[in-house]
Parts: sequence; C-alpha cells; structure tokens
Amino acid sequence: MSVAEKYSFKEMGKMVGHGGWVTAIATARVRGKADQPVVLSASRDKTLIVWKLNEVTPTQDYKSEYGKPFRRLKGHSHFVEDVAISSDGMFALSGSWDNTMRLWNLDSGETRNQFVGHKNDVLSVAFSPKNSHIISGSRDKTINLWNTIGQLKYTMTDNGHTGWVSCVRFSPDERKQTFVSAGWDKVVKVWSLNPLKVEKNLIGHTAYINTVTVSPDGSLCASGGKDGVANLWDLKDGKLLSSFDAKDVIHALCFSPIHFWICAATASSIKIWKIQESGKLIIETLTPEAFSEKEQGKKAVPVQCISLAWGPRGNVLFAGFTDNTIRVWNVEQIA
Repeated sequence: MSVAEKYSFKEMGKMVGHGGWVTAIATARVRGKADQPVVLSASRDKTLIVWKLNEVTPTQDYKSEYGKPFRRLKGHSHFVEDVAISSDGMFALSGSWDNTMRLWNLDSGETRNQFVGHKNDVLSVAFSPKNSHIISGSRDKTINLWNTIGQLKYTMTDNGHTGWVSCVRFSPDERKQTFVSAGWDKVVKVWSLNPLKVEKNLIGHTAYINTVTVSPDGSLCASGGKDGVANLWDLKDGKLLSSFDAKDVIHALCFSPIHFWICAATASSIKIWKIQESGKLIIETLTPEAFSEKEQGKKAVPVQCISLAWGPRGNVLFAGFTDNTIRVWNVEQIA
C-alpha cells in the first residue's frame, strides 16, 4: 500500500513576500496558542519573514494566498542561509553569508544579540532542546558552540570536518546531549556535548552532503546531498539502516513530527518516503501545480525546492523554492 493510498496531499496555496530564494523555513508552537504556529522563513534577499497565516478552507487550491508577511527581520548584509526557532517560539536564530549569526526577538522583530566568530559564510544554525546552547556550521570548516548571549564558548576543530560544514542539528532528546553535523567532506559526524567530542563518523555518501536531520525521538538521522541518496542512520550504533535513491540532488530533509516519514527537497520535486518495518520505502512525489501549467503557450520555468518544514501538528508541509515562493501542502488521512 502506498502513501498516496492512505493519505491525500493537496497543494493549498502560496506565501509570497521574499525577493530572493527561500533558503530555510522553521516552525514552532506558541505557548497557549496551539492553533497558531510560528512560521519563519529566511531568504537570499537578506531578510527573514514572520508570516501570518490565513484561515484554511477545504476549497482552497494552489493559487490561494496561504499567508501574508507579518514582520520582516532586517540586519544581515548578505544572504540568510538558515533559521531556527527556540522551543518556546519566542526567539529565532539566523545564519548568513555575512559570516555572522543573529538572535531575534520575534515579538519585537529586533536583534537581541549578534554572534561574530566565523571566518566565512555561516551555513547552518541550531538551538539545543532547552535553548541553553547554540551551534553553527560554516564554510570555514568549523563548528562553533555559543551561549545565548553571543559568547563563543568553543570552536570544534579536533576530528572535525575537512570541508565546508553544511548542516548542524541537535537531537531533540534532551537526555542524550547529542548533535550531528554534515559536510562537503562526505561525512556525517555525531557529537556528544558533554564531554565535547566526536562519537561517530557516519560514512556512506559519495559526494558532498547538503543536509542532515534528526528524528523526533532522537534515535535516527537522515542525510542527503549531491549524490541524490538519502541515508538513514541509527544514531546509537552508527549503522546505515537504509539508502533511498531520490534520483536528484537533495537540498533539504526533514522527518514528519507525527508519521514515520522522511521528506526530501530535491532539484526536481519533493519526495516523501514512508519507512516500514521491513525497511522498504514507498514514495510519494509532490510537484507544484504551476510547474505543469502553460503560460502564454510556454511551459512555466522549472524551479527547485531548497527548504522544507512541517507544521507543528504534522498536517501541513511548507516548502521554499528558488522562485522566491513558499508553497504549502495539506495532508489528510483518507483510509
């Protein structure tokens, strides 16, 4: 049985407001407002946008306006490459090609702290589960550990990456105090925070890695990149559990918060894999409706999906594209 036989994926609308590629999307619950998640996006237009979502109706289609820009966060002087939201939904962290990071107060839209320490573009940022630590990865081939007031506590170079550090992510399991990193050296590294060291090197990719993500329970991670393969790893023993061929460059990966699914943003489409106990994969491919339409007798110019985030409830998927647009899919169980 395929994912499509059990679930319906409907493109519900667009979110337009950026003037550059939508490089990253983050979502979070707001305390006391379970039905009003925070949705924040980063872009090559050097800004971030906090979005106000419209009311969703079953009759909406892909031409509808799913959300409007509510607040634009300005301060970076170059592309904003990544964004993360604190677990309480009150603060955001951004990393930029201007070599810096910023901590933002989402209520006011102001920069709370600026983080200066990397010698090249900051490609990835992450909060620890309790928001007490911050990590960042950079084209300078290092991973930095910070406190929340912008003080650089440690630069991880021993047994670190030999290429650009493209992605860093904490395990959501507070007890493990673990984070993972991926790089252009084709390696995924599993780090312990206390003591601070590399626990495992996960070897299996044949080209540079763009993205790594950790499952909601902290037991697995998935990685993908130029070789077009999404690898699923057991974080406890470092074992490669499965390899899923996306048949295209993978730009971003995320686990569903409520289903055993891996979602991939590729150069040609979005792929959702359902992982079964047998380890076999069942694929659902999402392609925006506009990509198959004709405009003035010509096909619409194909663009790439480069960022992904599930809404906190797991029934909405936000996807960022190189045409500066966020597209939104709704997921419903039909069987």
